[in-house]
Amino acid sequence: MRDRVDLSVIIPMYNEEENVVEAVRHVVQALAPFPGEWEIVLVNDGSSDGTLAVARHVAATDKRVRVTSYAHNRGRGKALRTGFATARGEYIVSIDADLSYDPKYILDLVRVLEEEEDVDIVVGSPYMPGGGTEAVPRGRLWVSRVGNWILSLAMGGNIKTITCIFRAYRRRVLESLDLESDGKEIHLEILSKALASGYRVKEVPAILRSRRRGKSKFRFRATAFSHIVFTFFERPLLLFGMVGILLITLGLIGGVYIIYLWQQKALNPERPLMTLLVLLILTGVQILSFGFIGTQLVGLRKEIYKLEAAERRQGKVLANIVAGNSSSVITPEDPIENKAEQGG
Repeated sequence: MRDRVDLSVIIPMYNEEENVVEAVRHVVQALAPFPGEWEIVLVNDGSSDGTLAVARHVAATDKRVRVTSYAHNRGRGKALRTGFATARGEYIVSIDADLSYDPKYILDLVRVLEEEEDVDIVVGSPYMPGGGTEAVPRGRLWVSRVGNWILSLAMGGNIKTITCIFRAYRRRVLESLDLESDGKEIHLEILSKALASGYRVKEVPAILRSRRRGKSKFRFRATAFSHIVFTFFERPLLLFGMVGILLITLGLIGGVYIIYLWQQKALNPERPLMTLLVLLILTGVQILSFGFIGTQLVGLRKEIYKLEAAERRQGKVLANIVAGNSSSVITPEDPIENKAEQGG
C-alpha cells in the first residue's frame, strides 16, 4: 500500500469489543463506492476488555484496516490525536465505534471537501436544519442540545453542533494545529484553533442515533465541567459580563430603593445601604472590566494560534521541499489568512 492514501477513517475504541466487527463492516460498506484508496485506522484507547484482540483479528483479514494501540486509557482526545498522527489519508474522517452516526454519511462529508475548495472541516450535524436524532434518551438529548447551544454562542453562533466526533478534515488542517487535549474537549479545541487560524468549517445534516451495543462512556459531570470551563475560556465576557451586570443591576435597584426611602422620609442614615450599593456598582464595573480584558487576551491568543498554524504549515512545506516534493508549496490562492472564519 502507498505511503499516502486518499481517505483515512479513524475509529477510536475504548472497551468496544461488541462493536468492533460491526463498525468495521459498516464503514467498509459505506466506503465501497469511493473511487480512491482508503484505510480504516482503529485506535485502541487502553481497553480492558477484548477490543484489541478483536481489532487485530479484523485487521488480519483486511489489509486496508490498521490497528494502533497503547496500554492505558487516556481519553478520546488522546485516541484521536494518535489516529491523526497515524493516518495517511489526504482526507481524514473520525467516527464513533458505536455508530451513533451512520457511516453512510462519510462520503457526504468527503464530497464537500472535494467539491468546495474553501471548506477545510466538515461537521456532521444533527442540530442544523435537515439533521435529527433517533432514540436518544430525552435527558441526554436535552443536555446535548443546551450544551451545544451554549458552546455555539461562545464560538460565534454559526456552528450548531460543536461536540460531535463525526467530522471530515483536510490533512493539512490537522497538521497545522497544535492539539493537546486528551479528553472529549478535543472537539472544542479543534474547532477553536481551526477557526482562529482562519480555516472554514461547514456543517451538513446527519442523524444522531442512540448506542445499540456496549456501555456508554458518557460522564455528565466531567464533560459538563470541561465544556463550561471551555466556554468561559473561549468567551470570558459571558461569565464576567453576567456577574458584573448582575451586581451593577442590584446596585442600581438599591439606589432606587434608597431614593424611595428618602422621599418617604424613612431613610435611616445608620443603615449601610449607601455603602452596600456603592460596593455593588464598583465591584460590578470591575468584574465587567475583567471580562473586556479577558476578551482582549482571547483575541491575542487566537492570533498566536494563527501564527503557529502558519509556521507549522511553512515547516511542512520546507520539509517537503527538502524531501524533493514541491507539490505542497502554498500558492497565493491558498493562504489561511484569506479564508472566511466560519461557514455552514
